[in-house]
Amino acid sequence: MVPVEIKKISLYNTLTQTVEEFRPLDDNNVRMYVCGPTVYDYCHMGHARSYIVFDVIRRHLKYRGYKVIYVQNFTDVDDKILKRARELDVSPSDLSSKFVSAYFEDMDRLNVTRADYYPRVTEYMGQIIYIVQTLVEKSFAYESEGSVYFSIDSMKSEVGVLSHQTYDSLKVGARISPDERKRNPMDFVLWKAVKPGESLSWDSPWGKGRPGWHIECTAMSINLLGDQIDIHGGGMDLIFPHHESEVLQSEAYTGKRPFSKYWIHNGFLLIDKEKMSKSLGNFFLIRDVLEKFSPETVRFFILNTNYQSPLDFSDAGLGDAEKALARIRNALEDLKLRMRRATFKTSEISLSVQDMITESRRRFDMHMDNNFSTREAIAEVFDFTRSVNRLLTGSNPSYGELEQVSALYEHFSEILGVQWEVEAGGQDALAGELMDLIIDIRAVVRRKKDFETSDLIRSRLKELGITLEDTAEGVKIKRQ
Repeated sequence: MVPVEIKKISLYNTLTQTVEEFRPLDDNNVRMYVCGPTVYDYCHMGHARSYIVFDVIRRHLKYRGYKVIYVQNFTDVDDKILKRARELDVSPSDLSSKFVSAYFEDMDRLNVTRADYYPRVTEYMGQIIYIVQTLVEKSFAYESEGSVYFSIDSMKSEVGVLSHQTYDSLKVGARISPDERKRNPMDFVLWKAVKPGESLSWDSPWGKGRPGWHIECTAMSINLLGDQIDIHGGGMDLIFPHHESEVLQSEAYTGKRPFSKYWIHNGFLLIDKEKMSKSLGNFFLIRDVLEKFSPETVRFFILNTNYQSPLDFSDAGLGDAEKALARIRNALEDLKLRMRRATFKTSEISLSVQDMITESRRRFDMHMDNNFSTREAIAEVFDFTRSVNRLLTGSNPSYGELEQVSALYEHFSEILGVQWEVEAGGQDALAGELMDLIIDIRAVVRRKKDFETSDLIRSRLKELGITLEDTAEGVKIKRQ
């Protein structure tokens, strides 16, 4: 991807609840942190949505000329991990390592570009303990029965800054499950004292224990990106209490505000209008979905809804995405076929075709600049595809024009991360040459009036999901 001159990008900031012009803290350097999974099981489609969304955001920022350092963590010590490890009679570290590997398998298949850093909680225990100890020394936290809690009252003016709730409303909710070890029901744990029978713990000034969930991200973010960052991201379900707690403890520790200048949250994945969750039993593993649908279809389906909106997941929706993707692929098949069969490879390009390409790219980029609006950007891909179909049907475009059209599809692909081609690299080139050979053989047998063999070729290809259409411009390939 070739970066272009930095352009104005606007995004919705959860912190201010407004759409703002994106201005990094340090010129064109962007520090971005996204909360990663708790690795006790295979990733589900909610994970797929979040990490595809932030992958596209990162891709577009880099295209627009920003230098992005992207950090995504793994929570590899947690109550769920310890419980699952006991159930399977394996060590917590072996369990978490297995599902970290599974995470990469799933994300690689979905074409999610790898982050610059993947810190694990267990690798940052020293930094976590140091931050907790500093918060205690600054009177932002206190020890109780071997555990350490953050004192909400010590940062009362900042409470609710991200979730946009008042201190009093949060306090009412917190009273639902009081804890005698806390001074205030809203106080949250920074360090958990080890429980009888737990196999994983670390020495600390307060005795053996392990970190609370919220403090982990603060330690890893500050260590790798500094006291303040440009973008912090995750699902909307993390706004409270996780991200809210991160704001309080990070700003208390560093004394700098804001901890993150921009907060970006993707919407929920819904199943039959209900939020997908393991507690409701309505969740789908990525690898199970990929048994039925291609990675490109899944990615295309997710991006055809803007990231802030809820996304209703269903096989029917994925099926529609598969058909829509096929329309783009069919146009590209025609385009590639014309390019392969071009005998005079002139680089000339008409003004009308150049304008069509330039305007489509401008509109696509404009949609992405406007709060990373992938749905509108994909709509532009379809508009462009209709123009391409008219070009291929109604005229005889030059090789240079076909090449420029193909280059714009590559730009769309680089930003959205959707591979339009059925296969990539050399395999795709070979498949194209083999398809040309099949079409040529069919043409020969048709000239010999061997229609039985011609129909057999066409029938067998149809079984493979490929339809040949005989037109005035030649044979067109349609994928089903």
